[in-house]
Amino acid sequence: MGTTDRRSALGVTVLGLLSGEPMHAYRIQKLIKDYGKDRVVNVRQRASVYQTIERLLKLELIRVDRVEGHPERTVYAITDAGAATVKAWVKNMLATTGNEFPEFPVGLSFLMMLTPDEAAEQLQARLDAVGAQIDEIAPVLDEATGVARIFLVEEEYRHAVLVAEQRWLRALVADLRTGSLAWSEESLRQAAAEFDTRQEKEQS
Repeated sequence: MGTTDRRSALGVTVLGLLSGEPMHAYRIQKLIKDYGKDRVVNVRQRASVYQTIERLLKLELIRVDRVEGHPERTVYAITDAGAATVKAWVKNMLATTGNEFPEFPVGLSFLMMLTPDEAAEQLQARLDAVGAQIDEIAPVLDEATGVARIFLVEEEYRHAVLVAEQRWLRALVADLRTGSLAWSEESLRQAAAEFDTRQEKEQS
């Protein structure tokens, strides 16, 4: 497996920051937060950055630049291979789809395991959470006067995607509550039987 197959969002973030200058892990963590990258990259576990650094070292995409007294103050620098790899990773991440498998579509694919009322309740909870995220991003964009747009494009994307999801969720919840989207055990059994019959005909 080549390095292009082993990319991760956090790996790209670490390499991207080190492209600017060598730095130690604590500064990388601080900049991830200061730059708002923690809103698009999963860094909930404090050890995640250190684990990513170890992986990038093994791949020889970064190197130890110098040690300043304590192990945690070790300064890392990107290698030539790392610079070329992160550019390839970014190109691939921008141009391709279908490489990620978020949980939400999986949950939707088994929506029929809930009653329509239960589904509406859970989707309303998600709708409320999406609304809260939109409210969180809006000030970032509104108050970014003087900030070059290139530093805001990921927030623009998140805002656009969330607004679209909010619109879709509102319509789906409304359909569930009005009964225009409904199911029962009997209707599901009938639909499954019809599907099996159709599959058998196509395979015969």
